[in-house]
Amino acid sequence: MKCALVTGGSRGIGRAICVKMAAMGYYVLINFKSNTTEAENTLELVKQAGSNGELLQFDVADKEQIKEVLETWINNNEGRDIEVLVNNAGVRDDSLMVWLKDEQWDSVINTSLNSFFYVTRLVLDGMMLNRFGRIINVVSLSGLKGVAGQTNYSAAKAGVIGATKALAQEVGRSGITVNAVAPGFIKTDMTEGLDEKELKRSIPVNRFGLPEEVAHAVGFLASKEASYITAEVLSINGGLYS
Repeated sequence: MKCALVTGGSRGIGRAICVKMAAMGYYVLINFKSNTTEAENTLELVKQAGSNGELLQFDVADKEQIKEVLETWINNNEGRDIEVLVNNAGVRDDSLMVWLKDEQWDSVINTSLNSFFYVTRLVLDGMMLNRFGRIINVVSLSGLKGVAGQTNYSAAKAGVIGATKALAQEVGRSGITVNAVAPGFIKTDMTEGLDEKELKRSIPVNRFGLPEEVAHAVGFLASKEASYITAEVLSINGGLYS
């Protein structure tokens, strides 16, 4: 059985990616931290898309939880290969750097950057053994251009971009591609408090994007047809920045 693991899969972009993976025929592992109700809603959508899956509850910011839950699942599920890994989980905790607290820095770096390392390292063994894999990292416009008030978030996402390019060099000969997608303003919980009417004036296509549009790009990068694309960062921002 071929599996796709999506971190932060219970809502927003993560949910849309889970549904896309299901439509592509994958058994979907839906990682979530605490909102069981939303995770179960995502699982129901996965089933409606014609596949199946299960919930994996762990905090991606906690390396011990990752090891306990994810490593245990891998060891107990021989024959269920994680073929696609989507590192989507992330948090924002914005503040100008002069007022940025230690815990704001640590929580964002742990969730958005360190999780990439601890989750990917566990999954990579199986991909190397099977000589096939797709790793797609959800980064951000902030990681490409930097955004005032998001020093922590911009640093975390820029770190994942660098890691994406480096890891792609290491595993390409093993049939594994490593890419990233960098969304701009997407209609999710993370952008609910933003002034969409004002902000969309700066976007050439004059609107916010949809989670499904990000998921479609992830689906393409996860496909066998994308086997000659690696170490790339695909911007999905309506032309706001490239």
